[in-house]
Order: sequence, then C-alpha cells, then structure tokens
Amino acid sequence: MRTYHCFWLLFWAGQPQQSFLTLLSKRTSGFPEKEKVLVLSGNSRRDLSRSKRSWMWNQFFLLEEYTGTDYQYVGKLHSDQDKGDGSLKYILSGDGAGDLFIINENTGDIQATKRLDREEKPVYILRAQAINRRTGRPVEPESEFIIKIHDINDNEPMFTKDVYNASIPEMSDVGTFVVQVTATDADDPTYGNSAKVVYSILQGQPYFSVESETGIIKTALLNMDRENREQYQVVIQAKDMGGQMGGLSGTTTVNITLTDVNDNPPRFPQSTYQFRAPESTPPDSPIGRIKANDADVDENAEIEYSITEGDGHDMFGITTDKDTQEGIITVKKALDFENKNLYILKVEATNTHVDPRFLYLGPFKDSATIRIQVEDVDEPPVFSRPAYIIEVKEDVPINSVIGTVTAQDPDAAKNPVKYSVDRHTDMDRVFNINSGNGSIFTSKTLDRETLLWHNITVIAAEINNPKQSSRVPVFIKVLDVNDNAPEFAMFYETFVCENAKTEQLIQTLSAVDKDDSYSGHQFSFSIAPEAASSTNFTLQDNRDNTAGIFTRKTRYNRHEMSTYFLPVVISDNDYPIQSSTETVTIRVCACDHRGKMLSCNAEALIHPTGLSTGALIAILLCIIILLVTVVLFAALRRQRKKEPLIISKEDIRDNIVSYNDEGGGEEDTQAFDIGTLRNPEAIDDNKLRRDIVPETLFMPRRTATARDNTDVRDFINQRLKENDTDPAAPPYDSLATYAYEGNGSVAESLSSLESVTTDGDQDYDYLSDWGPRFKKLADMYGSMDSDKDS
Repeated sequence: MRTYHCFWLLFWAGQPQQSFLTLLSKRTSGFPEKEKVLVLSGNSRRDLSRSKRSWMWNQFFLLEEYTGTDYQYVGKLHSDQDKGDGSLKYILSGDGAGDLFIINENTGDIQATKRLDREEKPVYILRAQAINRRTGRPVEPESEFIIKIHDINDNEPMFTKDVYNASIPEMSDVGTFVVQVTATDADDPTYGNSAKVVYSILQGQPYFSVESETGIIKTALLNMDRENREQYQVVIQAKDMGGQMGGLSGTTTVNITLTDVNDNPPRFPQSTYQFRAPESTPPDSPIGRIKANDADVDENAEIEYSITEGDGHDMFGITTDKDTQEGIITVKKALDFENKNLYILKVEATNTHVDPRFLYLGPFKDSATIRIQVEDVDEPPVFSRPAYIIEVKEDVPINSVIGTVTAQDPDAAKNPVKYSVDRHTDMDRVFNINSGNGSIFTSKTLDRETLLWHNITVIAAEINNPKQSSRVPVFIKVLDVNDNAPEFAMFYETFVCENAKTEQLIQTLSAVDKDDSYSGHQFSFSIAPEAASSTNFTLQDNRDNTAGIFTRKTRYNRHEMSTYFLPVVISDNDYPIQSSTETVTIRVCACDHRGKMLSCNAEALIHPTGLSTGALIAILLCIIILLVTVVLFAALRRQRKKEPLIISKEDIRDNIVSYNDEGGGEEDTQAFDIGTLRNPEAIDDNKLRRDIVPETLFMPRRTATARDNTDVRDFINQRLKENDTDPAAPPYDSLATYAYEGNGSVAESLSSLESVTTDGDQDYDYLSDWGPRFKKLADMYGSMDSDKDS
C-alpha cells in the first residue's frame, strides 16, 4: 500500500500580484491519504524572518528496489499561478532528469522510470521551474529539491577475501589467536540493522571458535597434534540484521595449517641390526646404513648418530647423512677375520634441536644394537715388516746372502708364498732372491763409491693364487771397506827457479781418499824409493794430511835439466793399508830476483814467441776443416759431371744432347746423326753415351734389326719401347728432334747430316734451279764446290 504526503509550497512569483506554488507528494503507507498543505501568503511577508524569495525547497523520500510494473510515483509540483488552463509548463533538471526522473509538464507530477539502488546513489538533487508556455518566460524562479532513497536490506555481507590462509604451531593452548576475518555490508548502517554483521562458525568445531563481533578465530581444543592432522578447513558465516532471522549472510573459508614443533623423539624401527663386512674393506668405507624415524619435519627431525659403547668403538665409526637423516657406518681401521670376526656396537640417535617445552614427553633419543660380522677373504701375503733395511760391505763376494725378508699368508689356509724382485727397481740385476725362503743375495760386485744405497722392491705372491701378492721396499746400504788408495787432490805441476836456495819450499801437496773413514783420514807422504837418493828435492810430511816439497841444492840449470818428475808415495792408515804413487812435475824456470817466473823452456831463448797448446789445436782444426771443404768441393764437381746436359725443358736442340765444347762440324763423326735412323744396321752397339760417365757397364742388348725401308716413325717408337724397359737407360727423360719430313717430300731431306753416309760428293747445282728463295743456299754450296776444285 502507498501513503501519499502532500506538501504545499507558497512562493513569490515576481509579478505584482500574489502567486502560490504547490508541491505534492504521495507515498503508499497502508493508511488513508492525508494531504499536508504549507501555505506562505504574500500578505504576510512582513511576518516572515527569512529573506524574500518565491521558491521554497523540500525533499522527497523514495524506496529503493521498486518492483512494480508502472513508473514509481515520486511527487507533484504546483504553482499558484497555474489556473488549470494549460498556460504553464513545468520543467525538471538535475540528477537523472529526463532519464531517471520525468515530470508531467502540464500537471507537475514526477515519476521514477527505473528501479533505484541506494548503494549506487543515495541522494538525487534536482531543479524545478514553471514557465509561461506561450512566452517561454519563467513565472517562478528555479529552485532545488532533493530525492532521498530509503534503504532496504538488499545486500548480504561480503568478506574481504574469498579464502583465508593461516597457520599456528601444533600443541598450542586454547584461545591462541589464529586469524581475523572481516565482512562488510553495503546497506546503510544508519538506517535500521541492515548493515549490522554478526560472525559465526559453520565448520571447524570443536577445534576452533570465532568471536561474533570481531571475526577473530581462536583455537578451541587443547594439544592439537600435527602428526595426527595437519590441515583444517574452517567455514565462517557473516549475517546482517544483527544475526536475526531474515537477515542476509555470506561465508568464507579459512585454511588453517598446524606447523611442526619438536614434540616427537627419534625411534629406531628395530632394536638390533645385522651387517657383514669383508676383512678386505678399506678404511673409511661404508658398510651399512641405519635410520631412526622421527615424526617431526625439517630441523625438528634432524638426528645425530653416535656409537656409545661396544667392543668395536675404535674399529668403526658412524656419520649422519644430512639429506636422508640416515646413520652411515664406516670402517675406521683394517679388519682381520683371523684376529676378530664379530663386533657388537650400541648406537644412539639424538635430536639436534630440542624444544624445552616438551621435555616432559621424555628423552629425545633412542638406541639400538648393531652386530657386524667380519667375512674371511683370500688376502695377499703379509710381510713381517713394512720395510727392510739391510747393510752389506762392498767387498762381499758374489752370491753372498745379505739378508732375508719374510711374508706369510694371513688366511687360515696358510698358502705357501714365493718371492721375487721387481726388476723395475733393479734394472742392473745386482741382487736376486731365493723364491722359497726370501733370502736376498748379490749377483754382481758392489761399490760404495759408485752407489751407496740400493732401493729394491720384493714381491711376495701366493703359489696357488699369484694374483694375491704384496710388495715391500728393501733399502740396502753398502758399507765402505778400504779398497781405494789415496791420491792427489789435484794434478800438481810446479816450477823451481834456477837461482833457488837450499831448503826452499816450492809446493805443498794434499791428498783425498774415496773411501769413508769413521775416525778421519790420516795420510803419509814419502818419496818413492827409486828416487829417494836424488839430491835435487826433498819431501817433508806435515802430519796433517799435507806434505811440502823443498829444494835440496842451491842452483838449477834448465839447459841441463828443464823438467823433473818427482814420484811421491801416499799411504792411508786404514786396514788393509792402501797406497799409490803420484808424480809431481817440476819445471826449471828463469826467475827475477824476487822469484817471479820469467821463462821455463830452454828453447825460449831461441824462439821466444812459441805457440801454446790451445793455439796448436786451433791450427789443427783449421787444417781439418780446410781438407773437408776440398773433399766436399771435389765431390760436388764429380756429381755435377754426372748430371744430364739437357737441364731445362727450353734447352732443346736438333741433336739429343748439347755439348759445351765446339764440335768439328760435319767431319765430327762421333756426333749423333740422323743417318743411323735411316740405316739401323749401321748402329754401333758398343758405343756409349758421352754426356755422362757410366757408373756401371751393362752389356748392350741386341735389338731386332728393322727391315729395309722402315719408316722413321716406327723406328723411333720401337726405340722408345726398348728404352722404357732397358735397365741401363738413364734415369731421366731425354728429348730429341729430328725434323723428319715423311715419305712424300719432293726435295727429300735437306739435312747435311745424311751426307756422312754417302760415298762421294754431292752436286748442289740443282739448288739454283729452285728459285730466288734458295739463291742464298745455292751460293753457299756452290762456293764450297769451287773451293774444293781449287
């Protein structure tokens, strides 16, 4: 039902007479219509306290979401100058005028053409005016009025998120804050309870609760365990109208995840573990893995493994694999089945990150027993020592045993062992070994002065399984014996002045010994017995491994004796005593008054500028180089003669070869002529080539004689084939040009080479009959005939 409210507005129209405008509004209320008229008279203007104007404003109220089929009636505008004769026209402008709101220009009725939504626009401001239809002039001034949209509960609450995600630690206390959800209502909060929202939980009890006014979600159950359930889905409802019946509602989903805390200790799935390890397992090698289960995750599940007790604490170790949280059991020392074949260990697994809040749940560690069975394998022989050091004297006889190595099979079978020397470590085969008992003996003599240490490797292998072998180094030190005589530390060549005095020191001697002396060397010096009676020099032993040579007379004459050779005997004091005789060369030289040497050779008086040894060697080398140069030059000359005379392709003559010497012309019968091609029978088989010197004489091969009147071309082809297969032919290609004219030439051959084969002189008079072109040739040969006649 509708209720219509009528509002009368009296305004001053601007004309001399009084004017009235009426604004009517009707609304459906279910009660009888009642008009309310507000009249402002022009005669009572003096009674008003407001300023003078002819239009008063008012506001209309209109419900939103109108669902009727007709236009929704808003109100009515009326002017007191409207006589009902249709002379006035009402005009509406402002928000939605003409589109959303229309006015009857005759009656002033205002209607809404569309359904209005307060949430889109709650207030519309419009302007109204009455004009004279005939003149178009306004009879009332323009004035504003308001249409206010009344709200109805047409919007449900909307959450700010469709889905909320939150997390809390497991085992949290009751009332722990989880997350706050928020819903908004687009209805007017100032008009009724349309926008008053109340929250409630539809799904998620008894684990969580929500505050009805704030939307704060809290835990409602004690000791929620992540290991039992990790994910929770809570549905929250927001309802307007304060939660009363008939209110609109909206829902949202809250996904709640329980995060892990360290509330579970590690636990081994079994109390005892069994592993097997071959005794050949090298140290630091893994032999097995164990794992303690922890229901927690991430750092709360990190475990540290350790060996707490057992008889293999020093033989085995355990480490933690950070990726899998497994305990890796490794071998720390070499295993020996024959020594111990079973180890029992106690292993403990402990959490590395313990939460003190949950210590009341018990110790966060667990233990298990590990049994490790050592398996027997076929092991190589084991030497009694890791290395052997043997000392032997250098004078030990060949095939003498100098030491023994021992190895045995550690297995229970005790397989026999054979020994050998790794020849890569004893290339000279100085030592050998008895393959049965491991005794090492010498195969060659030893010399400490040549090599003090011999480092060899001995191999011990099982006889039944040679692949099972092991090696051991043997260091052999050669001990010294006194087998080297002392000798001069250097070559001594000294001089004595002709004017030397008696008992004058001319040279100090020292000696060395290759042998080693534990107490130090002690040498004695003396002049050899055969020279002890000499009256030229004396030798004095200084008892400090040195000796001095002294003059025994006053003057020396280099012309009588230019050089003295003094034999000196050097002896050591070791056993057996070794001695050697060394010679000191003493030259007699001319010296000045200060004893400075001037000249030592007697020939120097005649040839003062003698050549030194170095100069003589240089001269000898120069002579040798000169001789080698001459020999090489002669060899090159000889090689050059062997080269063919036709060197380049451009060097082509009428003959086969060219000579560097001038020939004898037609009378040189040794030259190659073409006549032989015409007469193959005339070829001298014994003639040799003159362009090279033959190195090897081959027997000439007799070729078949060509038949008479054989064409030259066939003859040449035949000779080419023969030369291709002839081993005596030169190793290079030869080229010959014969100027062969063929069988059809009228003038026949013009070559003078063929004249050698004729018996008599030829007549060249016919050349003059051949015309001007042959005049030169006719004159040449005609003059030759005249010379012969004369």
